[in-house]
Order: sequence, then structure tokens, then C-alpha cells
Amino acid sequence: MSRFICLLSLCGLLVACGEDVNPNYQEEVADPEYFHRSVKQLTDVIVHDIFSPPVASRIYSYSSIAGYEALAAGDPNLRSLAGQIPHLEPAPAPPAQTEIAYPLAAVVAHLKVGKSLIFSEDRMDEFREQLLAEIRKVGMPAEVFDASVAYGDAVADHVIAWYDGDMYKQTRTFPKYSITDDESKWQPTPPDYMDGIEPSWMKIRPFALDSANQFQPPPPTEYSLDPNSQWMKEVMEVYEVYTGVSKEESAERQAIAQFWDCNPYVSHTVGHLMFATKKITPGGHWVNIAAIAARKADADFARTVETYAMTSMAMFDAFISCWDEKYRSKLVRPETFINRHIDQEWRPLLQTPPFPEHTSGHSVVSRACAVVLTDLYGDNFAFDDDSEEEYDLPTRSYPSFLAASEEAALSRLYGGIHYRPAIDYGVTQGEAVGNHLLQKVETRAVITEERPR
Repeated sequence: MSRFICLLSLCGLLVACGEDVNPNYQEEVADPEYFHRSVKQLTDVIVHDIFSPPVASRIYSYSSIAGYEALAAGDPNLRSLAGQIPHLEPAPAPPAQTEIAYPLAAVVAHLKVGKSLIFSEDRMDEFREQLLAEIRKVGMPAEVFDASVAYGDAVADHVIAWYDGDMYKQTRTFPKYSITDDESKWQPTPPDYMDGIEPSWMKIRPFALDSANQFQPPPPTEYSLDPNSQWMKEVMEVYEVYTGVSKEESAERQAIAQFWDCNPYVSHTVGHLMFATKKITPGGHWVNIAAIAARKADADFARTVETYAMTSMAMFDAFISCWDEKYRSKLVRPETFINRHIDQEWRPLLQTPPFPEHTSGHSVVSRACAVVLTDLYGDNFAFDDDSEEEYDLPTRSYPSFLAASEEAALSRLYGGIHYRPAIDYGVTQGEAVGNHLLQKVETRAVITEERPR
């Protein structure tokens, strides 16, 4: 009875202070759309600022981990990543005897870390102000709102201090890729002949991998000018990928290649006019697939945040593993070899990305993300992928995440930018990375039949 009287007194005080309190504010602030929208805002800024695929994976992962850790501090069903990621220390403890709306803290932590990793900070600030103003209308007490925002900021500061030690800053000063006279090695490609992107990315600290070369794939096929060699057969498969197929099959292959292009910076030259097209990165595409899956499954706030965290960690480790091999084998791209030895006028359907060929980043990253999403949502989770609609490409449908990852991998052959081994070995490499993350990291405090292991 005394507790009831105290609650009435508190409500009376809040009303007297002009604050309209909604008794269901904790449930309403746990709307997963708040987090979905925050991630989409981050994606839009990543596209605007033109981050390379590996760097974009770093932005997605640390911001998603911040949101996850802030939420896990108040959710007994979620297990902190601290200790599971060996170099991550526990987040600050929530303030004692202070009510926290942990979903709000998660959104705040995600946005603050995301802002710290991009260039267009004003875009993130404006979004945060608008979203927090919207959440205020949920009707939680001012002290709960303020304490939740403060806790989210504290977790974000903890993650920012942590990521500062991942070698990213140091690699900004490392030497660029050195071009050699060896024709089997990568050379910059048209139209911009850009330097090799992130030649030291294998030195970035991973989350679950023991080392960057833990899942080192087989080397590429031996380079050869012999017309009967295996190498030449693989080159000709790229060169003739649209030869001898029907118009319908050719159109479908082109549609697949363009759908999975995911090149954040495609340059165009029309006469004397030069301009660029910006698009999502491969990781950004899979972040959007994670959103599609969570929404289709009607995932609650916790499962939504868990989905983004696991997917982004998988892509982050996948890029480290892939880039380790890229700058070990340093293999020449099909465009360079074909122009030198087969057809000087040939151009691939897609613009060749500025880094070595082996293995295929799409193959590694897509498979790692698909493995994690399959663990979360099941083997036969069919979905419609509308990730590219805003870039004027139609929705494609898939019977499973693994099927989508297989098409993403094959798209690189259809796009004319990868040989077959880079695709096949890359899928195997990505599967190993994804499964390793699942073995090393457990997000659920209690494993249920919903997510068997």
C-alpha cells in the first residue's frame, strides 16, 4: 500500500511539474524501428562520405557493438561481448538506483560511435536531435530520459577508447602498395588508375579471428601465357562469360552483376565531363539484408540489435581475412591481363575495384554474413532484397541467405572482375570466418530452441 501511495505521489509530482508521463514508456521506446532508422542514417552518411568497403565495415561494427553493449547492460537475456572479444573490457556499469531506458541508451551509443567514425558529423547530429525529440514524445520521465542518454554516451566513449587501439590510425601512415614489373601482379586499372586500397588492412585487430591468416585460402592458379594452361582457361571464362548464352541468360547475368556491384565510387567520363556515382558497399548491402530479415521476422529490439552486431562483426573479420590474401597473392585483375594479351578494347561490365584480385571480397564477406544470419533466422529464410531500389535496380528474391551469398559471389564473374578460383575459394574462406565467429561469440545468455547450436 505504501509503495502504491509513493507511486501516486511521484505521478502527481510529475504532473504538477508539467510532465505528462506515459506508464508504458519502456515498452514504446523499445520499438526496433528506432535502431533500424539509426543504422540506415549511418549507411546514408557512409555512402555520402565515400568510405572504402573495409573502412565501412569498421564503422558498422563498432557502432553496432556500442548499441549492443548498452542494451546488454540492462537485458539479462543478452551476454556482453566483453571477454568473448578478448580485447574488449566490460562497459561502464549503469548508475545504481537510477532507472535506465536501455533501448534509448543503445540508440544513443550507436549514433555517437557512428558519428566518431565518419566525416559528415553535422548529418549525424541533426538526425540524433530529431530522433531524440521524437523519443521524448514517448512520455518517459525527464530524469529517466537524461540518465539513459548519459549512459548511452558513456558506453559510446568506452567503445571509442577501445577502437582507438585497433591499429587503424597507424595504418594511415603505412606505405602505399608498390607496383612491380611482374605482370602477374596487380596493376591500377582504368578509368582512374587508383592506388591499391588498404594494403595494410590485415594488420587491423580482428574481433574473433586469432590472426588475419587463420583461414588462409589456397593460392590462385599459377600465372601462365600458355593457351592450354589452367590459368588461361580461367581468363577465358571471364572474357567469354556472355558468349554463347541466350539473350535472356545474358540479361540475367548482367542484372545479377549490377545488383551486387556495391562499388562505393564509380567514376564516369562523358566527353570532357567527369562525375562519380555513389552506392552502398558490399557490407552495407548485407547490413540492409540484416534489416530486411529482422523486420520480416518481427524481431524485437534485442534481436534487432543482436542481428546488426553479429552481421557487422562477421563482415569486419571477413574483410581482414580477405585483404590478408589479396595483398599476399597480389594477383592481376582480368581487365589488365585481357587488355595486354587478348583484347586491348575489352572492358568488364563492372568497373574494376582498386585492389588485387584474389580472393573475391564479395565472396568472403557475403558468405560470412550469410552464415551468421542463417544462425539467427534459419536455413530457409526466404526474403525479398530491395537494397538496391534506391539506386534504380529492382528487387531480387532469394530462398535463403546462403543462396543470396552464392549469387553475390558469382556476380563478380558476371561483372568481369574476378576469376573463378577467387570466387570459390572466397566462399569457403567466408564460411570459415562466419562459423568461427559463431563458435567464439555467444550473444544469448540462454541458448533456446529458436537458435540451436
